[in-house]
Amino acid sequence: MKTARRRAREFAVQGIYEWELNPDRPASLIEKHLRENEYFAKADEALFRAVLYGVLKDVPLLSGQIRPYYERNEEEVSPVERAVLLMAALELTQHPETPYPVIINEAIEITKTFGGTDGHKFVNGVLDKLAADVRADEVASQRARRQG
Repeated sequence: MKTARRRAREFAVQGIYEWELNPDRPASLIEKHLRENEYFAKADEALFRAVLYGVLKDVPLLSGQIRPYYERNEEEVSPVERAVLLMAALELTQHPETPYPVIINEAIEITKTFGGTDGHKFVNGVLDKLAADVRADEVASQRARRQG
């Protein structure tokens, strides 16, 4: 059973992916298209809108935040992986109320659903490094708790 927040993230990733393939398409049209899905009503609409519109507004900034952690050429990153990374980067940097392990886990699970065979490993590696930089105190606290 998927949570409303998981569904919101999945729809946001689908919207980001759609935008990547059609960058001239307005976000409002992408949202309208996604709302036609029968399961959209079960999604957390506020989170969906915050993520979709937040990512599309800040793609250059978010891309710049995740790019240093790629261990491959940017051209080799699939559009699905990129959409998931943009979603998670937005949440890690702009939604401190959501614990970083939740964001990373959601990103991994969504990549397993929509991405290639080992895409989730790449996404996990990038997000672990990003979280260690942008949420250093939270990461250190979590590690200390696990070791203690």
